[in-house]
Amino acid sequence: MIQSIYHEQDIIPILRPKRQQVLPKVLSKEEVIQIFHVTENLKHKLALMMGYSCGMRVGEVAALRLSHIDRSRGVILIAQGKGRKDRMVPLSQILIKQLDVYLNQYQPKDYVFENPDFSGHITERTLQKVFKYACEKASFTKDVSFHALRHSFATHLLESGVDLRYIQELLGHKNSKTTEIYTHVSNQSLTQIKNPLDQLGL
Repeated sequence: MIQSIYHEQDIIPILRPKRQQVLPKVLSKEEVIQIFHVTENLKHKLALMMGYSCGMRVGEVAALRLSHIDRSRGVILIAQGKGRKDRMVPLSQILIKQLDVYLNQYQPKDYVFENPDFSGHITERTLQKVFKYACEKASFTKDVSFHALRHSFATHLLESGVDLRYIQELLGHKNSKTTEIYTHVSNQSLTQIKNPLDQLGL
């Protein structure tokens, strides 16, 4: 057996670089309204509204089944989301009205958002393109993806006074630390701070 010639004190500890903390990109309520207004296609508009009103990831919107919408209880089941975890989100009254118009016109059989040949659900790529086109049409300069709707949902809830613990449940976050990042982009407390420039009497 070969004996090691190294001692514990000889080992140089390797410091791992700190992970960058990137703040989520959030849309204002006015910008969210604008996205809905410029999206004329009924199917595309409903998908965007679904992403925002339920805080859903793009893949969750794409794979949503009709059977997961529970009107009697006023909730939507998001089955096997990230981390293979089920969660419930509230069903908006405005979304129900939009959904009724959509179902009457498109009459999907299984998935809410079916692909053109009805062989499965719409792709995530298609929904990303829909969102990007809406942003271009609304003349946004922000570099945002479909996921910004989920970030905006969480931030707007926080700004309206919803407890962070409930937001964590709605988003399906396992760790509360993940949800706490929205406190850094919320303007809830920032708007109460008087800017020193505004106090100069210029």
